[in-house]
Order: sequence, then structure tokens, then C-alpha cells
Amino acid sequence: MSSNLHRMELPREIIVGNGSLDLAGDVCRRLGLTESALIITGPTTMRIAALRVLDLLEDSGLEVNCHVVPSNIPTLQDVKQSEEKIDNLKPQVVLGIGGGTKIDIAKLSSARLGIPFISVPTTASHDGMASPFASVKGLDRPYSVKATSPIAVIADTSVIINVPYRFIASGCGDIIAKFTSIRDWKLAHRRKREYYAKYTGSLALMSAQHIVQNADMLKPGSEEGLRVLLESLVSCGVAMCLGGTSKPCSGSEHLFSHALDLIAPKPALHGEQCGLGTVMMASLHGMKWKVIRDALRKVGAPVTAEEIGIEAEHIVEALLKAATIRPERYTILTEKPLTRDSAYELAKTTGVVD
Repeated sequence: MSSNLHRMELPREIIVGNGSLDLAGDVCRRLGLTESALIITGPTTMRIAALRVLDLLEDSGLEVNCHVVPSNIPTLQDVKQSEEKIDNLKPQVVLGIGGGTKIDIAKLSSARLGIPFISVPTTASHDGMASPFASVKGLDRPYSVKATSPIAVIADTSVIINVPYRFIASGCGDIIAKFTSIRDWKLAHRRKREYYAKYTGSLALMSAQHIVQNADMLKPGSEEGLRVLLESLVSCGVAMCLGGTSKPCSGSEHLFSHALDLIAPKPALHGEQCGLGTVMMASLHGMKWKVIRDALRKVGAPVTAEEIGIEAEHIVEALLKAATIRPERYTILTEKPLTRDSAYELAKTTGVVD
């Protein structure tokens, strides 16, 4: 196969709105998935959404099985157990119903066995719901790996709006992170002649701008604001599908978050950590970091280490470790290596630490 070929896998159906879960059977039927399905979910999301989807799919004539994953942190063992379930049952389609953990387990296990996957998120805390990447503990790398794009995404606002607002604010943090991830990608293009896809980059950047421009809508209980966030999360997922890489949506700010996951005794939510990372990386890039900080604050996302319960020393350690997480990726941390003193000064100047 020619190295000039670029394959793009995109979701065929994306449904966002109040009551969209009710269309699960219709979506499967339109996709030609009329025989059997496996739902991968968790104990809480089983009650919140999966039982309802199970009934709807059975009413549509499908034979449906459920696999309940008890852990809140996706591990390689969880993926292997899900693979075994898929291999034994041989369903036509796998539905991941839950937060990022259950979505990632369903996404990776189905991808490894070549079974189509439908994403049914019950939270909106990060952009994994429509992306072809999954993050699982126990792999040889502490960051997302390529899996496969969901064949469909069903995001029911009437379900997602009931989660604590902290998760929605975290989702905003993950989207606002695109301001610096795109800068890093462009920097790698200039310095290392890496391929930069302008359309893909523009789509990710537009998602971040969409959040900032509509920040007034993003507040607890606002379905209109939630739709704004879901549109941006899906757009970022599609950007990664189009680019075939996580680069448009994951730069130095994500490396900081991954490092914090390894260092902090009790890490915060992914999007919360990425938000803090974005403020600091924007400063390194020479961007107007206060604008980004104020946007995060406006949507209710944390802007200090204290607000996410992480010690200043762990912030500094994560800044130093971040560049080693993916050394093959050229980011502002490659361009401007940090010392312990400069890392602390960066965190202090941006108000992340006192």
C-alpha cells in the first residue's frame, strides 16, 4: 500500500439531544446491525442508561448481552476480559455505555477483534466519546493509543445533564486545551517538517473557540450549554478521525496531565488537569494565557492546583516529566526545556500555584 494513502474512519451516525437514547434500536437497524449486540457498561451506568438501551435493542429484535465492568479506572485486564466476552458471544456490534472508562474499554476491546463499536456517553468530561483513541492503564505507555472510530455516537442530553457539573466543566477544559495543542502541532510542522492538516487543525481550534464564545451558556442545569459542549467534543473526535492522529487535540498540556496522572497521589479529572496545563503552556507559547484562564474560570473549571487538590510540588514535577512522556513529539516543552526553577516560576506566574 502506498505511504501516500491516508485512511479516514468517521462515525456514520451522530445523534445529540434530549431522548436520543430512544433511537438506539433505530440506529442499529439503519446500520444493518439487526441480530446481536453486547453492551459494555458499569454498575451505575447500567442503571442510568444501559438497561434502557438493552430493552430498546431487544424490542428491535436483537439478542443482547451485557458485560459489567466494575472498575472506575480502565485497565488492560478489563480490556482482556471484555475481549473474551466479545470472542465468546461474537456480537455484531459492541455498545460502550458510560463515562470515559467504559467507552475506552469497549472501544479498545472491540477494535482488537474487529467488531463495530457504538459510543453511548453518559458524561461529557473529555473528547474520547467520538475519537479513535483510548486510554487504558497497564499498557506500555501512559497516554492514549489508537483503537477505532465509533460507527455511531448517541449522546442523550437528558442523561448527561444529571451528572455533577464538575464533569461538564472538565469537558470544557479538555476542549479549551486545543488552543495549545494546535500551537504545538504547528510548531512541530515548522521545526520538524511534520505533516500538518490545516482543515483538521481548524476543526479542533474552532471547537475551542465555540466553547469560549458560548461560555455564558455553560452552567449547571443548562441543556443549551451542554449541547454546545457536546458539539465541540464530537467535533474534536472527528478531527482526530480525519487526521488519524491525536495531535490536533493533544499537545504539551496533555503531556502535563499524563505526567500528573503518574505523579500525583490522587489525580484530578483529565479535563481539569489539561485546563491547568493549557494555561501554563499558553504562557510558554507567548499566547494571552490570561484569556484562557478567564475562559476556564467562566465555565466553572479549576484554574489553580489548590482547586483540584494537588500539591505545588507535584505540579512542578509533572512539568519536568511531561516532555519525557512522548519524547518523539515536538512541543513547546521540547523548544523551551524547563528546569526546576523555571517550572516553578511558570506555575507561579500563571497563578496555578501560590
